[in-house]
Amino acid sequence: MTTKRQVHLGAHFPGVNQTTVWRDPRAGSQTDFTSFEHLARTAERGLMDFFFLAEGLRLREQGGRIHDLDVVGRPDTLTVLNSLAAVTTHLGLAGTINATFNEAAEVARQFASLDHLSGGRAAWNVVTSSDAFTGENFRRGGYLDHADRYVRAREVLDVAREFWDSWGPGALVADAGRGVFARDVRDVEHHGPQFAVRGPGLLPRSPQGHPVLFQAGDSDDGREFGAAYADAIFTMHGTLEAGQRFTADLRARAVRHGRSGEDLRILPGASFVLGDTEEQARENAREIRFQQVGPEQAVAFLEQVWGRDLTGFDPGGPLPAQDPDPTSTIAQGRTRFPRDRIEVAREWRELAAANGWNARELVVEVSGRQQFVGTPDRVAAEIDAYVQADACDGFILVPHLTPTGLDEFVDRVVPLLQDRGVYRTEYTGTTLREHLGLAHPHDTPRTSPADRHTA
Repeated sequence: MTTKRQVHLGAHFPGVNQTTVWRDPRAGSQTDFTSFEHLARTAERGLMDFFFLAEGLRLREQGGRIHDLDVVGRPDTLTVLNSLAAVTTHLGLAGTINATFNEAAEVARQFASLDHLSGGRAAWNVVTSSDAFTGENFRRGGYLDHADRYVRAREVLDVAREFWDSWGPGALVADAGRGVFARDVRDVEHHGPQFAVRGPGLLPRSPQGHPVLFQAGDSDDGREFGAAYADAIFTMHGTLEAGQRFTADLRARAVRHGRSGEDLRILPGASFVLGDTEEQARENAREIRFQQVGPEQAVAFLEQVWGRDLTGFDPGGPLPAQDPDPTSTIAQGRTRFPRDRIEVAREWRELAAANGWNARELVVEVSGRQQFVGTPDRVAAEIDAYVQADACDGFILVPHLTPTGLDEFVDRVVPLLQDRGVYRTEYTGTTLREHLGLAHPHDTPRTSPADRHTA
């Protein structure tokens, strides 16, 4: 009998952007702890692997004005996660911390602390940055060349691992005459292009040894970095075929780095919309998309692509007649637009003409994230199909409503995944590594890593 692959799920607390509906009267505050607590408790009730926070280091600007708060306009990531450790018991706690603007020893201690305080549930989503705009908030603003961002990230992780490993097992010893003292503790001594450090880590070895490491870069350098270092990959490759190609590529790269391809968990971000019927779900999805992309959001999105001030532009009409300015930096603090803007504008004009869409309708269509839309049965079946086809190992769910947007999924979809035999009915471990089926970093690798996440 063929063994079914198990579905892994995480819960993403979204920011203020085009994926959320903050004008809905049911929406909560992104600075109120009860919002974070509600989403985390719901995720744990749904037996999910982890709660995920993104991070921003500077408020985004467009045309010289604050465009939206996104993930910067909320409390510090590690403060939130340490607080959630006190109100959850099993849920993993994943935080995005930038490797470019933080010191290796400090981040190593912060995540070791979270791992201790949560009983082994910490995860670090390692991201990089090279833009001078973000760097202006830091004393080394803009110093790092774009090509060097992963050079630094590798060294950050190498040094962090040395600190996490500087305490041996059972290094704390109690002695009636001398109190508590440490043995089997070695100094970290590292001299590289980014860091020169010496001294032991400040904490004993944490329950997981190392926090679970996430990575989200999709460039060739990013994929190589993730294949070499990461335990889990947060990707935006949402369709089944694209997911299969991406997953196969990352697993092959991991093998070239001396790892098993099954040591990686591939977890795309995904939104979902449910309905009692397929038609109702599609209607709900359309309504949500137009709530997410109001007229102001549509114009702002077009400005980012066109690189022009579109004040006074009517999003209910056709796309701008003039071509984009490919050299413009009208939007600050956002990821570079990855394609030729003039070519994109040409494609969008053809798409709008073929479908009779106005500018706002076009933005609604092209800016939407990959979604599962349908009845709970259909959504459960589609999620299962992705995992069984090795397009991914599961999904990081991004609800459109915070903090209650995950409730319906837990109530209506999770039981159906359990009925299919592809989702846990109880937590069987206490650490995030156990939830994800990952080996402890200090254990001898098992013969068949694939066995760690099959039922």
